[in-house]
Parts: sequence; C-alpha cells; structure tokens
Amino acid sequence: MGSYLAAKHAGGRWLVRIEDLDPPREVPGSADQILRTLEAFGFEWDEPVMWQSLRIDAYAAAAERLQAAHLAYECTCSRTEIAAAARNAGLHTDELHYPGWCRERPLLPGRNRALRFIASTQPVSFIDAVQGEIKGNVGTDYGDFVIRRRDGQFAYQLAVTVDDAAQGITHVVRGADLLTSTLRQILLQQSLELPNLVYAHLPLAVDKSSVKLSKSAGSVGLDVGKPSVQLLQALDFLRQEPPPGLRPCGMRDIWDWAIRHWNLDALRGIRSMSI
Repeated sequence: MGSYLAAKHAGGRWLVRIEDLDPPREVPGSADQILRTLEAFGFEWDEPVMWQSLRIDAYAAAAERLQAAHLAYECTCSRTEIAAAARNAGLHTDELHYPGWCRERPLLPGRNRALRFIASTQPVSFIDAVQGEIKGNVGTDYGDFVIRRRDGQFAYQLAVTVDDAAQGITHVVRGADLLTSTLRQILLQQSLELPNLVYAHLPLAVDKSSVKLSKSAGSVGLDVGKPSVQLLQALDFLRQEPPPGLRPCGMRDIWDWAIRHWNLDALRGIRSMSI
C-alpha cells in the first residue's frame, strides 16, 4: 500500500515484479495467488507484470560485465564454512561476513562455483525519504557478496538492480528490512553505470515479540472477502488517519481518499511498528 500510494499520489506509475528466481523454495501457484490478491484489494499496475525467471539473459550479461571488469570473482566456499569462521572469530551477526578467501587462493576442486561481487570498503550513503541519512560500509561490514549462487541461480541483489534500470524505475518504496540491501544495490548501480534511485524504506509490521509478519513466522493471511476493512486497517497502520466517515465506504472511495491524502511524513524515522 505504501509504494502504491506514493506512486499514485505523485502521478507516477506503479509496477509489479515477480521475483521467481529460487525454484526450490517456490510454492506452486503462489505467484498467481499474489496477483489475484492484489486485484481483489483494488491494486492496478501500469505495465505488464515482469517475471524475473524470464530475464536470466539480462542478469548473465551484467554478471559477465562485472567479471570482465575484475569486479567479481568465482568462489567455492560454502555458507557452513563461512559461518564456522565467523563463530571462531567471535562474530555474532544476522548476516554472514565473507572473508574474501577465494579472491587470492585457488578454487577448491570438485565444487560448484558462485560468483561474488567485490564490495568496496569505502562508505556508502544515501538519503532515505523516511529513515533519513543511511550510511554503511558493505566491504567492511559484510564482505564480498554473491551475485550468482553455486547452483547457478542469480541472486536478488543483482537481479533487482538490473531490472530497476530496465524498467526505468525512479523511486523504490519498500520495507526497512531492506536498508542493507540498498547499500549493496547502490554499489552495483555504480559499477554497472546505472541510474541512481530515490528510496523510501517504510516501517515493518511486527508482532508483540518484534518479529516481522511473514509466511515463515506463521502470520495470518489476508481475507480477500473483506478488502475495505483491511485497507482501512492498513491506512491506520501507516498513520494516514482515515476519517470515520470513510469506514462505510467502498474500496474505490477508500483508494481515492488515500491517494489524495498520502502523507509520508507521518512515518518519518520509524523502523518498525507493532500490529
């Protein structure tokens, strides 16, 4: 809802992209269900849906370009080995830090090869429309990151960076859990000479234990039979303060009011909110 209202309030175009690049984890029929649910809640996208599984050649070309420019290298290290090294070093972080072993040493024989992007150790910063100035050092904090996995699948960071440019995206509105991903994507944009984007990272909806609502956490799904009620609940969560007179209105009237009155300032500086 936040991204939709931001786009429509500004007179922009709102696009839908299905990130179906991980076949082993995909639930059959889930993508179609997502699209049907969006339609049931009145979302209208302005271009045909982009399916990342049909864009493999574009990602391969970008990866080859980075490798040819010596900005990426092959890696045979496993997540288990990297995690063990982190534990031995006394590191306890949410994201694994890759020590860069395969930059210098010979690749281990008989193993599939990932492709890692060489992350700069220079600080990266951007001004987020909700969270303010965000700074980070990807190379120091996280190390070189995977852009093509050992199973041959292209990683999220590379795919979305390439697709944002291909679709002419100017503004990205998404959850605050992707702030560190944005730092990685900015590095990729710079290396591939792609346009800079404007970002707004909205607060996450979390439960009373501060766990993000998600499928993996067992959160309850939406009820497509009550779209108006849940649209109003979402507006309340986003601190848009819909008036009481909007409660009995239909879905179209709710969207019309929300688009006209969208107020991003109501969320400024907030990373998460309990629901």
